[in-house]
Amino acid sequence: MKTLVILGSPRKKGNSETLAAMIADHLEQQVGCQTEYLRLAKSDISGCIGCGGCEKTGLCVVADDMAAIYEQVDEADIIFLVSPIYFYGPSAQLKLMVDRFQARWSRKYLLKERFRREDKRAGYLLSTAATQGKKLFDGSILIAKSFFDAIDVDYHGEFVVRGVDGRGEFAESETETQRALEFAEQIGRSFK
Repeated sequence: MKTLVILGSPRKKGNSETLAAMIADHLEQQVGCQTEYLRLAKSDISGCIGCGGCEKTGLCVVADDMAAIYEQVDEADIIFLVSPIYFYGPSAQLKLMVDRFQARWSRKYLLKERFRREDKRAGYLLSTAATQGKKLFDGSILIAKSFFDAIDVDYHGEFVVRGVDGRGEFAESETETQRALEFAEQIGRSFK
């Protein structure tokens, strides 16, 4: 079973990455998942040019690192979209990648090609934020749901943490780390 952790934060070892690593490590121990990390800040990804080329083939015409990312996503059984919140949305790096999945939306909805529907695949959003806003994660949750729908992966929910900004704050919170381990346990049980 393959787990893909898509890291949207440009900050290495920040709160969202620490959260994701904790959950992925626990899943590796619990159900033997093979985990791959994709750091978007190191990827060369151009924006969608809205050319409509993917409407005919289901493939994006822009030549950059997305070709490899499409393959990684297609091969994964569990996918974590991971991002801190910037202005009530995901990082620019994550949103840029998600927008390029218009090609997969075209494959599913225009070309009527379903992908790996016989497999049990699950998608999750993992997100952290510095502030406490009531609707802080709403935009990112909608984006995650739309992304997973486009790639034929069932959305299984989100794990969000408010009030962590400085590097290491998430890991210092016993309450939040315990909650994260319980979330990982719940995921693991569904894949046993």
